[in-house]
Amino acid sequence: MELNPLKMSKGIRVALMGNEAIARGALEAGVALAVGYPGTPSSEVIETLQRYGSEIYAEWAVNEKVALEIGIGASIGGARSLVTMKGPGLNIASDPLLSAAYSGVDGGLLILVADDPGPITTQTEQDSRWYGPLAKLPIISPSNSQEAKDFTVKGIELSERLQLPIILRTTTRVNHSIGEVILGDRKIPKRYQKFEKNPERFVRAGMSWNFERHKWLDSRLKETEKISEDLFLNSLEGDGRKCIVTEGIGYQYVKESVSMENRDIRIIKLGLVFPPPLNFLARSLEGCNEVLVVEELDPFLELTIRSYAKELNLLNVKIKGKIDGFLPLEGELSPEIVRSFIFGKKEEDVMKTELHVPSRPPPLCPGCPHRNSYLAILTGISKAGFKRKDVPIFGDIGCYALSVYPPLSAIWTEHSMGASISMAIGMKLSGFDKPVIATIGDSTFFHTGIPPLIEAVNKRVDMLVVILDNSVIAMTGHQATPSWSETETGRKTKEIKIEDVVRGIGVDELRIIDPYNLDEMASAVAELLKKKGVNVLIARAPCAIYEQRRKGRPGYYTVKEDLCTGCLACIRATGCPALYVTENGKVRIIEDDCYGCGLCAKYCPTDAIVRGD
Repeated sequence: MELNPLKMSKGIRVALMGNEAIARGALEAGVALAVGYPGTPSSEVIETLQRYGSEIYAEWAVNEKVALEIGIGASIGGARSLVTMKGPGLNIASDPLLSAAYSGVDGGLLILVADDPGPITTQTEQDSRWYGPLAKLPIISPSNSQEAKDFTVKGIELSERLQLPIILRTTTRVNHSIGEVILGDRKIPKRYQKFEKNPERFVRAGMSWNFERHKWLDSRLKETEKISEDLFLNSLEGDGRKCIVTEGIGYQYVKESVSMENRDIRIIKLGLVFPPPLNFLARSLEGCNEVLVVEELDPFLELTIRSYAKELNLLNVKIKGKIDGFLPLEGELSPEIVRSFIFGKKEEDVMKTELHVPSRPPPLCPGCPHRNSYLAILTGISKAGFKRKDVPIFGDIGCYALSVYPPLSAIWTEHSMGASISMAIGMKLSGFDKPVIATIGDSTFFHTGIPPLIEAVNKRVDMLVVILDNSVIAMTGHQATPSWSETETGRKTKEIKIEDVVRGIGVDELRIIDPYNLDEMASAVAELLKKKGVNVLIARAPCAIYEQRRKGRPGYYTVKEDLCTGCLACIRATGCPALYVTENGKVRIIEDDCYGCGLCAKYCPTDAIVRGD
């Protein structure tokens, strides 16, 4: 039997992660083009589709804005498209998002936005549902893997019937939970149909045209609830007078809680979360004497229900949720929290188990070249005659942000994609009289680092930019960057070299150094810190994990016990997780984890750390 879930036949039951189910749904919807930018918890959708074959285009774009604009370009020609990103990625893509609402689409366009309550892997706990009313675009929300697949199909249909992009909003537990999925039929991908010149629709430079398109957009939103009922996006269970309105993963917690208590409770599940399905809500909430709203992050649904209380005949009904503090505004929900909310149970009554796990900040991997780069930067600052506390190191989004933790404690900021260079510019332009350093990864540089570097050169700002080039988008699972000559699907590409881009911008000096040559890089940092102008140092060495998977590790190091004094200099300097301390206070190396970079040996005063046989 075919083991690839994307190629299995209709009717087969298979266990799928939510993201894998979305990928399968894209095939069942006839999607011809899938494009995105890696970001946990959304990355596996494109990765899964890339294993399907060449029948559809499934590739990474340089950033989310470009990805969405590619999807829009395909969809206005009648093709069916899927665009994927994590929550903050929609901030990058918000400019074309709002314009796409006015232009509309002809082929279905589904925009997967994966939010991250917790947050588990994301810089903010953003609730992307607010983009619905901002952009005036419908948002649908699945609750499990089966719905993740089905809502992908329904979302494409809803998009074509409304002629609008549709936002498929998920959260981490839906994206990464595994559940049983019954597969449907795969459709032939719907590709380009036609595209005719229509400036009134597609050109935003005409203000009177924009006014008319705004009215058109509002008229389409009014049709959303009717079509959503045809697609059975919302559901009603039970007929009790205590009523719960919920969506997404919150629905699973509600179902678990209600089934455990065996109570007669009415559950109103919304698959369409914007625009609010008022007719469905009015019918479903009739006769309720209490309404509880269960949702993660912001009180989005609760505010909606409260604002339409009169229309929903709820003026004399108690509405409970986050606003009055019954549920937390931050972090994930859980079955225990939801059960306590619904039934007023105390924590000990809902069998909540506290796990006391020692705190362990995420480390850079063994052999990671970024560890060497930051050690070289810190050493270079000292060699240049400055104190570390006097030279700000602006960080960016990526693996290298883990340098914020001891023992490196290197970066001072990590804000948003590409912001390291921009913020360093701002610091200098504000009158800061000492050097500044901006550190940025290779994929982040391609993503949004190029415009601020242009700004720095154009405005003649004195600064050092260190581009940490490990040749892959490492933190989200080792995806392709524009520097690759071939993508994961085997598509041949034209390699874009960072140094060519940097030289083309016109920086004052450019150096390319292997960060494993720590002393050489430290000297270069010290020299460039003293030079006027925009100076760029590319620290180039492949990601250790990715390189090891491709070629095997170059070796490993071990500790001679008789020479180790237990001074822990190697651990204090590097923080490498392959090092540990034994009960007798001496250092050992987990040889299976060791990459063989030899950095720890550099800091051993007794030469106890040596290459293994």
